[in-house]
Amino acid sequence: MGRTLVELFYDVISPYSWLAFEVLCRYQHIWNIDLRFRPAFLGGIMQQTGNKPPAMLPKRGEYLLKDMKRMAKYYQVPVRMSPDAFQHIMGTSSLTAMRFITAIDMTNPQYMEPLSREFWMRFWSQHEDISQPENILAVAQQAGLSAELSQKALEMISSPTVKDRLKDTTAEALKYGAFGMPAVVAHYDGEPHLFFGSDRLELLSSFIGEKWLGPVPS
Repeated sequence: MGRTLVELFYDVISPYSWLAFEVLCRYQHIWNIDLRFRPAFLGGIMQQTGNKPPAMLPKRGEYLLKDMKRMAKYYQVPVRMSPDAFQHIMGTSSLTAMRFITAIDMTNPQYMEPLSREFWMRFWSQHEDISQPENILAVAQQAGLSAELSQKALEMISSPTVKDRLKDTTAEALKYGAFGMPAVVAHYDGEPHLFFGSDRLELLSSFIGEKWLGPVPS
């Protein structure tokens, strides 16, 4: 059997994407898969599909705060939900951050895992800004990128090449049927198969014939 390509379409403004990201990172050396990170723009997917943020329904927002705390503990990912978490999201655009991650994907993809993780850490664990250039550079430094590489990537975010790449990746997620994030696409038996959310990874493992050992495989 050949290796299964598994694509993770994600945006760092999505805490559930962080859960899926960490679990797939843990399994990429256990399962017979090639994991590919696909930074996309959640705002574009929501707009194109007419989807609405879950917290726009107050009762669902209440539930999600509790759910994310439980999920963070179970998945062993340091998401810290504050009472104003959803106002925090609504008041932040991830577009610049996702363009920066896209620029790194195009130039130095070996940094994709630590860089993406640091963006989530800054926004979802430390509740700090990820939209301003100085904060983006601080995230990059924390992820191990040199000042020179970071500055180059920052300069690239306003280029048509990077903007188009992010648009194209977002359009690809939509083509696979994504309506939110995380969107996990397994290429199996010659076909792409979409799994939505961080709580469908057990189903993914069964589908591709791999063993599920829980969110934190020992």
